[in-house]
Amino acid sequence: QVQLVESGGGLVQAGGSLRLSCAASGTSSRDADMGWYRQTPGKQRELVARIRSGGGLNYADAVKGRFTISRDNAKNTVSLQMNNLKPEDTAVYYCNARLWGVDAWGQGTQVTVSS
Repeated sequence: QVQLVESGGGLVQAGGSLRLSCAASGTSSRDADMGWYRQTPGKQRELVARIRSGGGLNYADAVKGRFTISRDNAKNTVSLQMNNLKPEDTAVYYCNARLWGVDAWGQGTQVTVSS
């Protein structure tokens, strides 16, 4: 089982930047596919970005060119650099680890982008 703790959310003006971090602990977190999801009230949680254990990347169309996901297997961390933030990026962001078909989630961190 992987345990995840996010940090780095906050309030930022449109056009600004934030960096989210997720610290993973537990069994073989470096073997997990890691990702960031976000959720707003009344909507389903959606994938923002994913980095697979082998390094492959996926991004939601809405964030391509603005967000960058990375991982440091030596430190068991995954980060999301968010640039040129828009009000529609406002959401609770969740770190995800998927290992052997089982999902683990962090507690979430709020990102608010003011216009």
